[in-house]
Amino acid sequence: MPVVNVHEAKTQLSRLLARVEAGEDVVIARRGRPVARLVRHKPPGRRRPDLLKGKIVIPDSFFDPLSEEELKSWEGE
Repeated sequence: MPVVNVHEAKTQLSRLLARVEAGEDVVIARRGRPVARLVRHKPPGRRRPDLLKGKIVIPDSFFDPLSEEELKSWEGE
């Protein structure tokens, strides 16, 4: 993993980004001390709202009113 100083990172940003796109990580240092790392961005995967359909069952009792004791607990009493 190459380490470059801030000045070099500013002047060579396009080249550094090309290296990152090729799969390489680049560390940016200030006065020889690492402060940041350039890594390739990974877009989030596609969301599937039906992923767990049929795998989770919510019982009818879930919608029953809470008891007085449970209500007090939720209200911090």
